[in-house]
This record gives sequence, structure tokens and C-alpha cells, in this order.
Amino acid sequence: QVQLVESGGGLVQAGGSLRLSCAASRGTFRPYAMGWFRQAPGKEQFFVAAIVWSGGSTYYADSVKGRFTISRDNAKNTMFLQMNSLKPEDTAVYYCAITYGGRWLDTQEYDSWGQGTQVTVSS
Repeated sequence: QVQLVESGGGLVQAGGSLRLSCAASRGTFRPYAMGWFRQAPGKEQFFVAAIVWSGGSTYYADSVKGRFTISRDNAKNTMFLQMNSLKPEDTAVYYCAITYGGRWLDTQEYDSWGQGTQVTVSS
């Protein structure tokens, strides 16, 4: 039902910044929370960050705390990920997803995945 489109990825030097966007369209949009995930070649999916849509509670993986900030614009059905002090280890395809249940820290509860946007950090 809901379609998600990620944008904002690109090539950046280590220490630089990028701002990712995730826009939702079509269908009913009433998420409990939305999250950002990433996956690099040969590696498992990694849970980067998430935000509860109404209350604004956030989660960050330890490796991105202090560098990444998740936010949302409820009126525009859009989620953002501000990424600062980027490192080569952040290189991956970044995806956004939705959970409609309350177990927002359980990655198995997320669905409606987008197509992803490539982030490449060079050294």
C-alpha cells in the first residue's frame, strides 16, 4: 500500500555530511515508527536509527551516536537522516521502512521497504 522513496545519497569524502530523505506516498500512512537500515555487500542488514512517529522517541546504533540525527516532518509524511562526520565504514545502501506495531526496536516488525539510496564515503 504505502510506497517509500529514499533520496539524498551520493559520494562524499570522509568527514563530510549527507542528508537522506524518505518520502511516503500512496495508501494509508499511519506508522507507529519509521527506521533507517543499511546494507553493504557481503554484510548483514544493519539497524541504523528509528523514530516513533507521534512521540518522537529515537534509537541510534552505537556506531552512529553523536554523528547521525533522525527526524521527521509529520505533515509531509517524510523522514530524514542527517549524517555528519561520515566514515568509510558508513558506505552502504540505505533503506527506510515502517512498522505499524508497537515493538519498534524489533527489526522483524518493519516492512514497506523502499528501493534504497547509495552512500559512498571515500578516504
